[in-house]
Amino acid sequence: MVRIIDFSFWLLKAAIAALLAGMVVLVFGNVVLRYAFNTGITYSEELSRMFFVWLTFLGAVVAMREHGHLGVDSLLRRLPPKGAKVAVLAGQALMLWATWLMISGSWTQTVINLHVSAPATGISMGVFYGAGLAFGVPALLLILADMIGVLTGRIDVTTAEFVKDSEDEVALEHQPEPSLVTSSVKH
Repeated sequence: MVRIIDFSFWLLKAAIAALLAGMVVLVFGNVVLRYAFNTGITYSEELSRMFFVWLTFLGAVVAMREHGHLGVDSLLRRLPPKGAKVAVLAGQALMLWATWLMISGSWTQTVINLHVSAPATGISMGVFYGAGLAFGVPALLLILADMIGVLTGRIDVTTAEFVKDSEDEVALEHQPEPSLVTSSVKH
């Protein structure tokens, strides 16, 4: 099961890369065509906007799985273990509620706009609003998995990192360890 989930998130990352590449090609190609040939791709702006929205929501799902969203857990670190557990569960309950609002709102907008076509591409605007569903459903499942982990004791709230304190901390995690270099001192 873990391999299937890992593969699914690998596919998400590949989709994000493809969307980013598509945005670059569309926008750069349109700029070159406008300045060099006084023409352009009519659907470039609209399609790149859809790509950006999908890229953002899919990236948020990946960041949620990796607990890469920024947050402040200084209060959580000062609480006793039982208090920290209650605080984590309360925070996750609020996240579930907000995610449910996102899912229900996205579903409503997707259904309403299913038969509305985008002006340049003719793509259903339901695809545009469906990005909220593509975020909401996996996010809801990830939050539920974390809640179950906390409730069953598989996740220890005193040692688990649910958020990153700063972007610097995230950047440091992705850098290799500096090697110990000895320098010779000349007298």
